[in-house]
Amino acid sequence: MRIKNTEIKIIQSDITALEVEAIVNAANNKLVMGGGVAGAIRQKGGREIEDEAVKKGPIKIGEAVETGAGKLPAKYVIHAATMGLDFKTDEVKVRQSCASSLQVAEKLKLKSIAFPALGCGVGGFPLVAAAKIMAQEVFKHLREKESDLEEIIFCLYDAEAYEVFQKNVTAYLEYIQHKLGNGPFTTVDAIIEVAVSADQAEKGIVFIERSNPPFGWALPGGFVDYGESLEQAVMREAKEETNLDLFDLRQFHTYSAPDRDPRFHTIGTVFIAKAKGSPRAGDDAKGLRIIGLTELSTPPKLDKFNFAFDHKQIIADYIKSRR
Repeated sequence: MRIKNTEIKIIQSDITALEVEAIVNAANNKLVMGGGVAGAIRQKGGREIEDEAVKKGPIKIGEAVETGAGKLPAKYVIHAATMGLDFKTDEVKVRQSCASSLQVAEKLKLKSIAFPALGCGVGGFPLVAAAKIMAQEVFKHLREKESDLEEIIFCLYDAEAYEVFQKNVTAYLEYIQHKLGNGPFTTVDAIIEVAVSADQAEKGIVFIERSNPPFGWALPGGFVDYGESLEQAVMREAKEETNLDLFDLRQFHTYSAPDRDPRFHTIGTVFIAKAKGSPRAGDDAKGLRIIGLTELSTPPKLDKFNFAFDHKQIIADYIKSRR
């Protein structure tokens, strides 16, 4: 698979044996090389890799630095800090460390780089989520920049990880390139108003918990398919994610900040709607929750919810408009 002039490969192999210009180490921010990929790199490449890395540390979680590769076939090791010494990682840390690794590769004008599954060893981050996040960051990097990279490899050591990355990276990149086009991408979201009290006086909003990165609570919505109107798209997405049939749709506002979606530039139109049916989380939603407007009524109260995208701002704007 190619993105512009860069070949994307998913292979099952030992990353320390690859003859590429740089391999990525899923590091801690102190750059001490213990177990997992880091331990294998130190064992096969030599202690001098760790010694050089530690001299450059500590770095911020999400940052990356390069060192020599010792006895390895590669020229460089790029140490991407996916966690601290507490071995805890998350979506933001994996996303930032992947992006930082690509930036270091461009600084060095490298032609090839190989990634392991960032955060999925001692960090315990889910393989599926890592595959999609890393695919998003590779796509965004190559889409937005003129890159010297001719080859980006996702290198997985065991069969399970390879199968997960082969399926999710390939499917995700093909979907973005061939179905969505070059972007900016058009999205829709729905503020679905429902009653949360027996007398219908108290109103609430339907949220879904995302099962795909970016994680968090979000308004039901998604991408507009080719040939769909905005109204058709938001009704389809709401049905798929909540099992609800929308009616009385009215456009609320369009949001277009380039950084509103950490994956890539999206332009999203938000609708306010009523709904019929029994709310139920769809296959691509981890959960569903109806939150009353009283609980959401002031922006400080929104801080306790982990909202994805810019949906915290959208809800704050909606509440303000009701006043």
